[in-house]
Amino acid sequence: MTNSTLYPTYFNPFLIEPGRPLPEEVAVIGAGTIGPDIGYYLRTALPNKKLFLVDIAQEPLKNAEKRFKAYAQKALERKKMTEKQAREVFKNVVCTTDYGQIKNCSLVIEAATENLDLKRKIFETLERVVASDAILTSNSSSIPADRIFSGMKFPERSTVTHFFAPAWRSLAIEVVNWESVSTEVLDYMFWFFAHTGKVPVITDNVISFMLNRIFENWVNEAGYLLDQATAAQIDKVAEEFVFAGPFYVVNMGNGNPLIVESNTRKMEEGKHYQPAPIFRSVEKWAVPRPGAKVEVPDEVKTTVRDRLLGILFSQSFDIVDRGIGLKEDLNLGCQIALGFRSGPLDLMRDLGEDEVNRISQKYAKERPGFPQASQAFSAYQDFRRCILVDEREGVKIITIRRPQAMNAINDEINREIMAVLKEGADDVSVKGFVLTGYGQRAFSAGADIGRFPEVLGNKEAAAQKARDDSALLYFIDRLEKPIVAAINGMALGGGLEIALRCHSIVAVRNAFFQFPEITLGISPGIGGCVVPYRKWPKGAASFHEMICLAKKITAQEAAEIGMVSKVVDDYPGMIAAALAEVARLQAKTARTPDGKVQIPEIVLPDEPMAGKLPLSREAIGIVAQIIKRAAAADTFAEALEISYQGAGEIACTEAAKEGITAFLEKRRPEFTK
Repeated sequence: MTNSTLYPTYFNPFLIEPGRPLPEEVAVIGAGTIGPDIGYYLRTALPNKKLFLVDIAQEPLKNAEKRFKAYAQKALERKKMTEKQAREVFKNVVCTTDYGQIKNCSLVIEAATENLDLKRKIFETLERVVASDAILTSNSSSIPADRIFSGMKFPERSTVTHFFAPAWRSLAIEVVNWESVSTEVLDYMFWFFAHTGKVPVITDNVISFMLNRIFENWVNEAGYLLDQATAAQIDKVAEEFVFAGPFYVVNMGNGNPLIVESNTRKMEEGKHYQPAPIFRSVEKWAVPRPGAKVEVPDEVKTTVRDRLLGILFSQSFDIVDRGIGLKEDLNLGCQIALGFRSGPLDLMRDLGEDEVNRISQKYAKERPGFPQASQAFSAYQDFRRCILVDEREGVKIITIRRPQAMNAINDEINREIMAVLKEGADDVSVKGFVLTGYGQRAFSAGADIGRFPEVLGNKEAAAQKARDDSALLYFIDRLEKPIVAAINGMALGGGLEIALRCHSIVAVRNAFFQFPEITLGISPGIGGCVVPYRKWPKGAASFHEMICLAKKITAQEAAEIGMVSKVVDDYPGMIAAALAEVARLQAKTARTPDGKVQIPEIVLPDEPMAGKLPLSREAIGIVAQIIKRAAAADTFAEALEISYQGAGEIACTEAAKEGITAFLEKRRPEFTK
């Protein structure tokens, strides 16, 4: 259970056990701007279910069908969809002007124009048509839920579910927790969106909720800056923080009227939210594509930069102080929904307290009335950025949540996991830990390259980096309480190394394991060449191929060599199995053994390949020697040190230089030896 008023049950939606099944029939009301995109997302996420697109006119319905075809064609061209999948998109789709056809829908998402009276009329109609237990939600971007649903007969089955453009692709969605919605419905929608590929966050019921408060005011501030800079200059300055500037983004969605409407509504909180008048008179902004060269004088850059950061910090302080959203959700949401390069609270941390204070104080003078920090700077930095922590049956369930990077491991994640383990190790109420990944695709897609390019060519520095990166793994080695890795998808590289150090591993059936390091000309440097041979000697031949040739093994293959304790069908089964393993391992966690390990000879082909990629024989030769020397070591500690030294040695090779450079340049490496 959580300790947040926003999240009544779990922070990780995949831990929720929903009280109802997936809907057999779903409807989207409104086939204008965003409705078809929501429909396409539902169609691809639930290909075997029936979808209704409803509108008052035939023309938008015809345009929606065209959009479906265009999206499917693009997916085909990019090989993200097969011909069969593309055909499935158009099956069981009904475009209609007749509300009566959706009477059997158990989920209806309204995506009509942002007009309160219109939305109320739609929901009045829906209550006459669908069953009393059907869930009805609104895609409103700014209107609070109580204003939309308070007149309904059954408001407890309704809430706002706010999508972000493009709705078929954007990961983010806000689910609004308001006074009348039932916990069962809130939990279900939180679970439903996660289950269908989104990354939902729960927010409070205020005007514009959480993320649109950031976006709308960011854009509105840009409008007020037009007396000091051009739209193109403002967008260019903004690109330091976002992938596309505010004017370019509103052009994409014809968003000028929405900025006016939403900020007019926010004037209930103060006249400082008044929309910039120019948004009422301009249809499109003359701005180039992101990345284009635009000359910006230094003085103009400073002015624009400070003002944009001023409004960003103001709104972030307000969201945290009022409990509109959690700090970790604000940080993540700005990245996956709004295209920020880093979260606003991370940006504050990177700039430092003095610079944030300077910008905020300057902004308060230039734009009086906007919220400012009401707590110490440290209060806005005290949160877990990359992991979620839930509790079930006395076990801490740690979820790596970095969906924008397939849960790739970085130093921050390691520190956050370490802190939870240390705290739980000393807490008598904690029986043990489960470590898993967010979503249904990846436990972790490996480790970020991080500082590795800096240590190329420096044996001592590279070896020390391997030791430093092993701090969490060393702590897990010594942990008295059991920790179980629950592998919910791919486990690669550095992510796999963490899983190997846990006391047991359970996995979903479609999970797989891989060490891809050799394709970069490097080794699994923090124990991957050591641990599996000592824990599961039966699988030594498989480990040779995994480490030297980047071979994948499935969850079932891992179970056959003893590496995985149990293979299950789905995420709930995986968590149940992991909790059972924690219970089984109470007071008898196994340590990685000391002593020499007998391993078979490493026999490699004359021309080693990972799939179609030729590998470096130089790098493989070093990796093979690391494996042999580590297996012959008398103690586990000595074997690990051999691995660290080997990581230092391989970092000085041409293979490592070429592999890492190719990765950073997003090309295939070309190894010469």
